[in-house]
This record gives sequence, C-alpha cells and structure tokens, in this order.
Amino acid sequence: MNWDRIEGNWAQFKGKAQQQWGKLTDDDLDVIEGKRTELAGRLQERYGKSKDEAEREIDDWMSKH
Repeated sequence: MNWDRIEGNWAQFKGKAQQQWGKLTDDDLDVIEGKRTELAGRLQERYGKSKDEAEREIDDWMSKH
C-alpha cells in the first residue's frame, strides 16, 4: 500500500493507527491528518524513538494494511 491511500482515507486509518500506537491521542491523530512526517514526529515525541525507528515502524504498519 502506498502512503497516498492512507492519507486520502485518514478517517478510516486513524483508528488503526491508534490501535498500533496507543500513546497517540485523538488530538495527535487530528494534527497528523494523514501526513507521514507528522506521524513520524509524533512517534518520536510519544515513544522517544529516533527518526529511523519511527520510519521503520510506519513502513511495517503500512505493509500490514
């Protein structure tokens, strides 16, 4: 799956994102609005991950959906 599909259907995917990353709040998900860079930034903030770690997790998550 490509990121454009996730971004275009963010309303559907944000629930799945919150299941994957429970520390993301509803406000976080609203701010992210399907933007990959915002998601990576929030993962870095909430989980203390490096940018590479966050990007890798997003790639893994995308491959499952």
